Amino acid sequence: MGRNRLPPAKSSAYITPQGAQRLREELDHLWRVKRPQVTQAVSEAAAQGDRSENAEYIYGKKQLREIDRRIRFLQKRLDSLVIVDRPPSDTSRVYFGAWVRLQSESGDVAEYRIVGPDESDLNKGFISIDSPLARALLKKTADDAVTVSLPRGQTVYTILEISYTPFDENLPHNTLNAD
Repeated sequence: MGRNRLPPAKSSAYITPQGAQRLREELDHLWRVKRPQVTQAVSEAAAQGDRSENAEYIYGKKQLREIDRRIRFLQKRLDSLVIVDRPPSDTSRVYFGAWVRLQSESGDVAEYRIVGPDESDLNKGFISIDSPLARALLKKTADDAVTVSLPRGQTVYTILEISYTPFDENLPHNTLNAD
């Protein structure tokens, strides 16, 4: 792949308070813990002499560049994010932050939470507001059927329940195959 890459698609600037806190913690960890450790390791490697053939030095410098790149990204991203810390006025519809229980055509039931792109995690049932499924769900109500275009074809889901607090934590977070 050459240097002429297309810019990444613009992602939504919304995030939950928990997601914003995780990004702040990552930034703080990189700045206060990880970067000083790597800087110290690079200093020790540089003191060993010939830097051109010193793998520890070269690898350490590469690690520093990656850490600094991530720090710059997190600082910019945190400045541009909009923290959504309250439910919408109409909680009967699906909006950002909603927990949605869905049923597929085959009868499988799954729960998802619509979150910002920085905090999506399918293992937790968190889907990005920019995903095809979340876009199809927005502004829908319970008992609505939504058709989602996925790589394997179109799939129809029925909205069983909408909540702005987590569903029963004892239930497994099954995930539908929402590629």
